[in-house]
Amino acid sequence: MAAVIGVAAGFVFLAWNFGYQLPGAFLEASLPGLQGLVNGVWLFAGVLGGIIIRKPGAAVFTEVVAAMVSALAGAQWGPLTIESGLVQGLGAELVLLAVLYARWNIGVAVAAGAAAGLFGAVNDLIFWYAGSAPAFAGIYVLTSLISGGAIAGALSWVLARAIARTGALSRFAAGREAQPAA
Repeated sequence: MAAVIGVAAGFVFLAWNFGYQLPGAFLEASLPGLQGLVNGVWLFAGVLGGIIIRKPGAAVFTEVVAAMVSALAGAQWGPLTIESGLVQGLGAELVLLAVLYARWNIGVAVAAGAAAGLFGAVNDLIFWYAGSAPAFAGIYVLTSLISGGAIAGALSWVLARAIARTGALSRFAAGREAQPAA
């Protein structure tokens, strides 16, 4: 299941590799650093995988698989796409570890998405925006946190619950929780 989530998310990443350019450019032109608001789409695989699989390493695994699909299909960032996936997945994974893989509510999902956003933003500042002005870095980190929390966190939680209601996750705790009591 983790591999399926990762591969499916990788195809979403592929589409977003091109789809982000217009809104990202508009946001960056409006206020440099604001383009961090588009990052959440690249962060959702780890959160979704983590909250569905609920096992140590699931968030890292699904985010890295998604990044590998994107990289192997020709992502414009090359092999650093996989490195980014690892770093972003670690951000989400650390939140799940902090709750000892025992809490699966929207707050945890939002925190995992925000942490993925924070880790991803710092990684971007090192590899893509080295030497940026402090104002840019601050805005970029803040908007990546917001995007990660909202898109990768909250929307992944909603998506996981929607998938679970179909019965597709009945073998997993995430699926059994979503089913009405008999």
